[in-house]
Amino acid sequence: MKHSPDFAEIKAMDKADPLRAMRDQFILPEGVLYLDGNSLGAASAAVLKSLQEATQEWSQDLIKSWNKAGWFELPLALGDRIGQLIGAARGQVVVCDTTSSNLYKVLHAALAMRPDRSVIVAEGGSFPTDLYVAEGVMSVLSGKSMRLEGVDAPDIESLIDESVAVVLINHVNYKTGELRDMAALTQKAHDAGSLIIWDLCHSAGALPVHLDEAKADFAVGCTYKYLNGGPGAPAFIYAAQHLQGQIRQPLSGWWGHARPFAFEQTYDASAGIGQFLCGTQPILSMRALKGALSIWEQVDLNMVRQKSIALTDLFINLVEAKCADYGFELESNRNGQKRGSQVSFSHANSYEIMQALIARGVLGDFRAPSSMRFGFTPLYTSYEDVWQAVQVLEDVMKSGVWRDAQYAVRTAVT
Repeated sequence: MKHSPDFAEIKAMDKADPLRAMRDQFILPEGVLYLDGNSLGAASAAVLKSLQEATQEWSQDLIKSWNKAGWFELPLALGDRIGQLIGAARGQVVVCDTTSSNLYKVLHAALAMRPDRSVIVAEGGSFPTDLYVAEGVMSVLSGKSMRLEGVDAPDIESLIDESVAVVLINHVNYKTGELRDMAALTQKAHDAGSLIIWDLCHSAGALPVHLDEAKADFAVGCTYKYLNGGPGAPAFIYAAQHLQGQIRQPLSGWWGHARPFAFEQTYDASAGIGQFLCGTQPILSMRALKGALSIWEQVDLNMVRQKSIALTDLFINLVEAKCADYGFELESNRNGQKRGSQVSFSHANSYEIMQALIARGVLGDFRAPSSMRFGFTPLYTSYEDVWQAVQVLEDVMKSGVWRDAQYAVRTAVT
């Protein structure tokens, strides 16, 4: 059996942690062990400061702030900053809109670039919005179909052939945390003449991503999870430089026009990544994100990844050592190199157990039908947090408190 550290060893791990000082930059409530940063990252002092500056700009300079404070350039400026975190050279990432609407734009554009092909390949276990958006795209394009991993074949590689226009894939699975090999799968798609779209929602800010190195075509992602941009923070799009001259996306709003202030009657798309913009962008949210991204100037992503693996390894180790008799089954990959920054365990009563944990200040989440999901954000999660969370889990199971009827009442957000 793998050695389970005692509390003294846990304290020593925190003392030796090169990222331990980063925690002080985040605002975490007393009495809460926050293991849900994979759904919504914690607030930081930098975000609140940036929001205060933005409201001052708005209240004092009013419309002049579009130029004076650089509001109009934020989508591209922030895009380049995110590009540094996902392995993209300048001019290939733009911050805008939501992941869902961005996926619609990118998927539509990619299909148009392969007009002689009809198939979209995706995961049956994908985050549902990806599949919903794909269905929406197919509803307005005749003759398109979708093949799903886990439905039409056990692995996605088996589904890719010369009829496939686009492969839509999550870099990290939202439920299990399974990490895909970006370079290998991108090469597989390209060998068949297909384009590939990577969903980075659960990897951006959690681990190093190498879009350019992998020769990826497109990517989308959100900024409110590991990037800590705030609830509903704007999403981003990546489009490889060599493809940008071929792209035509369907939401042709005035911000994506080559000359938006010429107010021309017909649409002429911007030549670069800015063509993915549509309407006026949410500046207060953008300014919050600007504050959130400033923290990453102090951080080495390789250190983040090393700590992420150590945190998740520790959690698995402690749960299996202390809660071995309570029916938990590990859903995540045991190999940390093949796992994102989250761990899922299944249990027949996952919902009730998670509600009991939340009531005691351990915030994870439940994903139907039976997953308890815990996210580990290395910038503010300590090894002691992991130790304490498992102590609470053990007590919840040993005492049987999760059986209380109040925890069986299902709510919309868990």
